[in-house]
Amino acid sequence: MDNYKLRLRFAKTGKAKYISHLDLMSTMQRVLIRAGVGLKYSQGFNPHPTISIALPLSVGCSSVCELIDFKTEHYLLPDGLPQIINDVLPKDIEVLEAYIPLRKFSAVKWVKVKGELHYNKAHQNIIEDLMNRFSMDSIIIEKKTKRGIKDIDIAPYIKNICYNINQNETECNGTNPGKMITISAMLSAQDPSINPQNMMSALSGEYKILAPDFAAFTRVEIYDADLNVFR
Repeated sequence: MDNYKLRLRFAKTGKAKYISHLDLMSTMQRVLIRAGVGLKYSQGFNPHPTISIALPLSVGCSSVCELIDFKTEHYLLPDGLPQIINDVLPKDIEVLEAYIPLRKFSAVKWVKVKGELHYNKAHQNIIEDLMNRFSMDSIIIEKKTKRGIKDIDIAPYIKNICYNINQNETECNGTNPGKMITISAMLSAQDPSINPQNMMSALSGEYKILAPDFAAFTRVEIYDADLNVFR
């Protein structure tokens, strides 16, 4: 019964960001069983817990807004679940809240990400050049799909990009000082799904000079088509 369906919002940070989606599913299944929530199983010859995670997260990307749905055999009040589950969760995965879901994951449209772009050396107009690149009417990249690699224009699926720059005090090789640029953007979450790695793919070829030496991203919030926070 849908009355027994629950949703958790959880964070996946630190070393846990290197756990793959399949391993995360397995981990959460074992954790919920260990926490004694009484998972409901599917019917048939190969019963399995009815668990689903919204928007699989790329390996290496952190998140503070992951969502997981599961069904239980008996009705549970969600209020005390975060503490019970956190007691048996591995390090760097933390349940932030539990509640009864009112909408399906299919209503998710946008995801907000924040990132740090680190440059050992960066030219003076790096932010201006990044802004010009990501404001182009067309940004063609190669994207891996279920049917293989294909070209896709990601420009319509990136919006609300903001930049900020922090310049390191020390210089690299006596030339330009190192720089760290923080970037935030809204990316299409589904149909198609665009992730930070796709954004970094746009910084190749003739735009290779804009590619950072290191980049780290965090998924910070998800929204519906009207840009309302999705829960």
